[in-house]
Amino acid sequence: MDALEAPSSTGELYAVNADGTGDGIIFGYRMGSQGATHIAKGTSQLAFATLVDPLRDDPRRALIAIYPANGASLGNMRTMSANGVFPTVARIDLFSGVTMQVTTSPMRNASFMTDHHGVVRFAYGVDADQSGKVWYRAGDGKEWQLVFDEAKEHRRASPLAFNRAEDKVYFSCGGAHGVGGVCLWDVATQALSPLWSGTVSGVEELVSSFDDNDSFAIRSMPDRVATTLLGKNTPEATLLVGLMQQFPGEDVRITSSTPDGKKVVFFVQSDRDPGQFFLYDGAAHKATFLFARRPWIKPEQMAATEPIALKARDGLALHGYLTRPAGHEEAKNLPLVVFVHGGPYYVRDRWEFDPYVQMLASRGYAVLQVNYRGSGNYGEDFVSKGFREWGGKMQDDVTDATQWAIAQGVADPKRICIFGGSYGGYAALEGAVKEPDLYRCAIGYVGVYDLRLMHTRGDVPQSVFGENYLKKVLGEDDSVLWDRSPIAHLDRLKAKVMLVVGGQDTRVPPVQGESMRSALNKAHIEHDWLYQRTEGHGFYDEKNLADLFEKVGAFLDRNIGVQAAMK
Repeated sequence: MDALEAPSSTGELYAVNADGTGDGIIFGYRMGSQGATHIAKGTSQLAFATLVDPLRDDPRRALIAIYPANGASLGNMRTMSANGVFPTVARIDLFSGVTMQVTTSPMRNASFMTDHHGVVRFAYGVDADQSGKVWYRAGDGKEWQLVFDEAKEHRRASPLAFNRAEDKVYFSCGGAHGVGGVCLWDVATQALSPLWSGTVSGVEELVSSFDDNDSFAIRSMPDRVATTLLGKNTPEATLLVGLMQQFPGEDVRITSSTPDGKKVVFFVQSDRDPGQFFLYDGAAHKATFLFARRPWIKPEQMAATEPIALKARDGLALHGYLTRPAGHEEAKNLPLVVFVHGGPYYVRDRWEFDPYVQMLASRGYAVLQVNYRGSGNYGEDFVSKGFREWGGKMQDDVTDATQWAIAQGVADPKRICIFGGSYGGYAALEGAVKEPDLYRCAIGYVGVYDLRLMHTRGDVPQSVFGENYLKKVLGEDDSVLWDRSPIAHLDRLKAKVMLVVGGQDTRVPPVQGESMRSALNKAHIEHDWLYQRTEGHGFYDEKNLADLFEKVGAFLDRNIGVQAAMK
């Protein structure tokens, strides 16, 4: 079997001293096989582990969550966990790798949250019935209590952090407008009260104080990043406001600090800048550049991304982004690429640097992104409006956004292509057959083309979680699934097609792309085909990505670029 280009996690944990010495694996299947290392006593475990709490007051230990593989191979440990493993929390010795169990989750596949003393107090997540649940316990040795059950209460909430006094807990919640917010959960009364409500979208991040014992700000992204201060006179807020003033128009985020706030690492990014890390010295009141992500990128040469808002045909408010080529920010009648995000549920396009968007803009194309119904961070109701709407209202939202770009004069109606990966690949080909006169070309990147195969092929239907998910979001009527599959309606196709497939894709296996290719050949429809046998669900290798970008660019140039405009 060919190797996969993208590295994948095997659930192992690795520890290293701050000075770079003493490094080694402290948890996982390779424990005890490292040779000369400071790790000497831990035993091998076929399990997947994540960090729960670093226990900042205990330099030797941390809390981890362990998801046993139950005899599964390394390649499908996550799947086995999804099939019903009740994870445990253990205290691990960072020097020996020895673990000691602390508690077991009352629900499958849970995540955990501790209080400020390192006591596990919450277990939460989405259960096999696809409803969110939150379990609480008052302390070590106490019984677990179910405090939120979406299946019964028809609302979803999840814990974020304790406040300093530990008498209240910050929760993500629906908020006053139903699009998301932050609530306070009273530990004594178990009552939930609103603290902050989004007007367009919900909470992105609750920002911790320097000592991690409270929160001082809420980050959201209604269009660009917005920061709401909970305590304006705190040292953290004062520093953050000062940094934001030093980097106007950019997203400034504190990523880590010493407990006293004398040393703070912060990150600055934007739509044109992949991001830079800085170290702030509180004593010297000075910020020093550390390093940049993608340092070869020159932000001044990149294209700006602007937020947009529109109404779908049924009146639903939609939001998204429009990027025009650098130097052509006010240009009209441009060739347009409608770039559809994957997921599709609980995922959204964001105001940030996107290499695919910048690649397209650098070649002279305007790029339109829309957060269609089903996208995340606009509230549970917005997500549920997308259930069983593959090829239906979700697709109509993409169409309506395309028509909006035409009506605004941004797009040349004769030079529009639709492009996307995963669900976006489905939407690209479905858009081409559902709206044959709207798109000149369509690019399906690791996409789904026969919805019936979603129930039988790939890693999603291999777990009870995945099976229930597909029943909820797709339905089980094969006739409906076939009718909403682009492969079923190639007789309507007018657009030129490009298919991109990863040979090692387990999420959307190659059979999806291969079946579409076969159907196109049978219908005598010429198309571009790019298959990389060692890539998975999205290309990872730099050479393969460069090849993808070049071939996508050439395909667009032939169909909606300058060459196409002259025909």
